Amino acid sequence: MKNQKGFSLIELLIVVVIIGIIAAIAIPNLLAARRSANEGSAISSLRTLHGAQMTYAATSGNSQYAGTAGGAADKVALTTLAGVNLIDNVLGGSSGVKSGYDFVGGRQASTSTTPATFFFSAIPTSASGLTQTGTRRFGVSTPGVIVADATAGSLGSHFSEADVTGCQATPSTIPGCGPLAN
Repeated sequence: MKNQKGFSLIELLIVVVIIGIIAAIAIPNLLAARRSANEGSAISSLRTLHGAQMTYAATSGNSQYAGTAGGAADKVALTTLAGVNLIDNVLGGSSGVKSGYDFVGGRQASTSTTPATFFFSAIPTSASGLTQTGTRRFGVSTPGVIVADATAGSLGSHFSEADVTGCQATPSTIPGCGPLAN
C-alpha cells in the first residue's frame, strides 16, 4: 500500500461539518432578506396602486375610483386598473398576487355629501414557517398614507377601509398598527 493518495474519511467528514455550519448561518439570513424584499415590493406596489387610482379617477373614472362600489375588498379594482394599463398584469391579474403578497381593493362612490374614497390591502401569502413571505400586512387609502400591522393574528386577514383609516389615526385604533416611517 505504498503511494496512497486522496482524503481520509475523517478529513471528508470535517469538510462536510464545516459546510453544514456555514449553511446553518447563511440560510436564515437569506430567508430574512427574501421576506424583506417581498415587503419592500408590497409597499412599492401599494404606492403604484394609489397613484393608479388617482390617475384613473382623473381620466377614465369620471371622478370615481376603480373597483366594486360599497367598500367590499376584492380584485375588481386591480383588474380594472390593469385593463386601462395603469398597473402591470402581474399585480392586476386575476390572482392579485405579487412577490408573495395577496392584494385586494375596494371603494366607496361619492355622494352629494361625501367624496369618493378607496383602499388597498396586502397580506403575505404565507405568514409562518420556512415559506413565510412576509411578517406584516399593509394598507393604503385615499390620503396615501401606507400603514403596516405586524400583529401575528391579523396577518391572515386583509385590512378593511375602516381598518386603514383607524391605523392612520394617532393614536391608532388597532394595536400594533400605524403609518410606515419614511
